[in-house]
Amino acid sequence: MIQHIDDHIPPFDDAAQEREWLAQENAMRRERLQLDSTGDDARSRRYRLLARTLREPLPDALPADFARQLAARVAAGPAGRSVESLLTLALAIALAVAAGAVVAIYGGTWLPSFAALLPAPHAPATHWLLALGGCLGVSWLLGLWQRQIGERPN
Repeated sequence: MIQHIDDHIPPFDDAAQEREWLAQENAMRRERLQLDSTGDDARSRRYRLLARTLREPLPDALPADFARQLAARVAAGPAGRSVESLLTLALAIALAVAAGAVVAIYGGTWLPSFAALLPAPHAPATHWLLALGGCLGVSWLLGLWQRQIGERPN
């Protein structure tokens, strides 16, 4: 049986896992020492290949002008609708039609329950909800106005 290379590593509970781990460690050690691989079995050759691959530096993933290419692509905008966006749009339309059909067919039974949850027209909560809606609307309109001013050429 192959002994552990490092004495401080306790043995495994499962003998098969220990043999596999030892085979991996042995292959990594043989690859690190650049020993001849002619006598290695197929499993050791695979582990040595993995160890060799892990030692190699990663290739540069991004080209040198990546930022320029990305900025040009974003500035160009969408070249047309892709198949995915058309399918997404078709799915959204189908879901909206289905939701409308469900409300038309079954709405009479459950819509009164939701209407009962709303406050009475003259309740104080109704005035606060209207005030909140007004504040949100004015804020949204001011944001649009500021964006329009910022986009104007000087």
